[in-house]
Amino acid sequence: MDIPGARPVPISQLSRAQDRLTFVYLEHCVVHRDANAITARDARGIVHIPAATVGALLLGPGTNVSQQAMVLLAESGSTAVWVGEHGVRYYAHGRTLARSSRLLERQAELVSNRTSRLRVARAMYAMRFPDEDTSGLTMQQLRGREGSRVRRIYRDHAKRTGVQWERRDYDTSDFDSGTPINQALSAANTSLYGVVHAVTVALGCAPGLGFVHTGHVRSFVFDIADLYKTEITIPTAFDIAAREVGDIGAETRRAIRDRMKDGRFLETCVRDIKTLLADEDEVVEYGPESFEDPDVVMLWDYNGRNVAGGVAYDEEEG
Repeated sequence: MDIPGARPVPISQLSRAQDRLTFVYLEHCVVHRDANAITARDARGIVHIPAATVGALLLGPGTNVSQQAMVLLAESGSTAVWVGEHGVRYYAHGRTLARSSRLLERQAELVSNRTSRLRVARAMYAMRFPDEDTSGLTMQQLRGREGSRVRRIYRDHAKRTGVQWERRDYDTSDFDSGTPINQALSAANTSLYGVVHAVTVALGCAPGLGFVHTGHVRSFVFDIADLYKTEITIPTAFDIAAREVGDIGAETRRAIRDRMKDGRFLETCVRDIKTLLADEDEVVEYGPESFEDPDVVMLWDYNGRNVAGGVAYDEEEG
């Protein structure tokens, strides 16, 4: 019996998360589907976007999305992220591309144990500041080191670009109230969060299970995004703020997009997440099998092993 509707996109035609475009921001347009492409239509015409090659589709104000467009994004493992004007607010995201819960279970295991959680937090800080030894630092010491380093980085870029800098100060409900540099930082960070969120859910991880951040549904996204701010969002934001631009939010998003369009960032993000969540003696692989795990459902056993699902077990089998 035929199932009504378009056929799902074969998994063999999907791109791995690290091989995809970073993100596409849309606003004031109608988003629909044409075969295996997402279409964006406004008064200027229609643009076709191959759904299977998009990491995150950022849907801003004035976007109307059809049901078939969302079906295609879901089947393609592309993450739709609903955002506010200038990309300042985050509202929702789509589904994962992963077929296995392996990384999710590993993430939950690590974050639930104080010792392993601290080990991962130290590893995150070591990735950010590779010239410092973080192996014996407490969380309080790590936060202190980070604060000093980040403040110095802000001052260095302010001196480099001539942008006046006082402190990081912004209101998420009023984008325009911020100084140009704070507007640029907010727009840059929000774009980064969208891309990192896309990678996180594509890998099947939980955005809310953070190691450094906690209490927010995107704590892990903030953890991972912080690995790249000093290299990507901070210098880009200062470069934009140093120029006279009409729309700081739009210019900053385009600049972040240009920094990431070669795909290297996605590959780095995937590698870093897998490295952080890997067993200490595990050799991490980054091949095509990353997102081609079979749809296998196992049953948990109290003895610490998994048993096959879809089997009628007799009580006598124990």
